[in-house]
Amino acid sequence: MGIVNVTPDSFSDGGRLSDVDAAVAHGIRLVGEGADILDIGGESTRPGAEPVSAADEIARVVPVIEGLRAHWPGPISIDTMKAEVARAAVAAGATIWNDVAALGGSHDAPETAAELGCDVVLMHMKGEPRTMQANPRYDDVVAEVTRWLLARAEMAMVAGVARERIWLDPGIGFGKTPAHNLALTAHLDRLAATGFRVLYGASRKRLVAAVDATAFDSGDRLGGSLALALEAARRGAGVIRVHDVRETVQALAVQAAVTAAG
Repeated sequence: MGIVNVTPDSFSDGGRLSDVDAAVAHGIRLVGEGADILDIGGESTRPGAEPVSAADEIARVVPVIEGLRAHWPGPISIDTMKAEVARAAVAAGATIWNDVAALGGSHDAPETAAELGCDVVLMHMKGEPRTMQANPRYDDVVAEVTRWLLARAEMAMVAGVARERIWLDPGIGFGKTPAHNLALTAHLDRLAATGFRVLYGASRKRLVAAVDATAFDSGDRLGGSLALALEAARRGAGVIRVHDVRETVQALAVQAAVTAAG
């Protein structure tokens, strides 16, 4: 899953793709590098991020989705917490709703997801972007996150979302300490064992800097991002969400070749 952020304040590439043509060109380039899915986001969810209105978010993402759809028939994901934005994005050509609020951002989100009939990614987040990193605590982060995600999946199915359309995301960096994030990665197989498709996203995140203090800038975290992607894939992640598509595709291909040779 290649990331196409059209926000002015994302943690890694904020403002770089604010022009629609630039965002579309970037998405097409990621497809050429091996992306199977493109994830379009119009609201930053970095720690401390301020919310934006649905109208502003729609104005950012819909022209990009329409532009990509005119050039590419593959899966397009809308990264949003708002049912109104998801509805507009699917009308423009998106086929996946990637929701960091796990259909908890609005009262009608579960019913909207069922009505749209698209795939839905349910992600775990403790609190909200503005507050999620304020001393997060867990007794057993793996068990608690898994249990919470399964409850959200059950809620979605009760609302009418088909089980096979639900993906689960442990939410690396969303209300977790580095130790929590490492534990969730090390035990990702427990989430995969639930039978739901698992999405994993740690690309360029602060988790890498927690291990390597010299990687203060997000652009210096490629090596760590690749290591996390490989480990997640080895432990059952079905989709890896990344900024650096070509490098991740290559790393996964080499990993698969070594596994096949063994």
